[in-house]
Amino acid sequence: MAPLFSSIAPIPMWTRQRKKRNTGALIVPAIAAVVFSYFGFHAFHGTYGLNAKMQLEERVAQLEQNLAQITKERMHLENRVQLLHDGFMEKDMLDEHARRALNLAQPDEVIILR
Repeated sequence: MAPLFSSIAPIPMWTRQRKKRNTGALIVPAIAAVVFSYFGFHAFHGTYGLNAKMQLEERVAQLEQNLAQITKERMHLENRVQLLHDGFMEKDMLDEHARRALNLAQPDEVIILR
């Protein structure tokens, strides 16, 4: 009896030998470093980063100071309006408004222009 596989030639064994590269071990850490540096940069300098937060806090402080000044000025004006609308008018306020409207002054008065 003849062997079953005698007509088939033996398959040559191929072996590939590769040199071990050191660059493969550096690819993942390099990509991770780039990604971390990108997000780190934007965490500080980005639109919603730490630097923007500090600038926003400075802006809030400035606007609160501005609000306090405007509120003080408004209270002053409301007090002056209250003197005119309370059913009576003080003589000093009446005199001041009349002189301002008519652009008049007494001869012994000193006028200070603002």
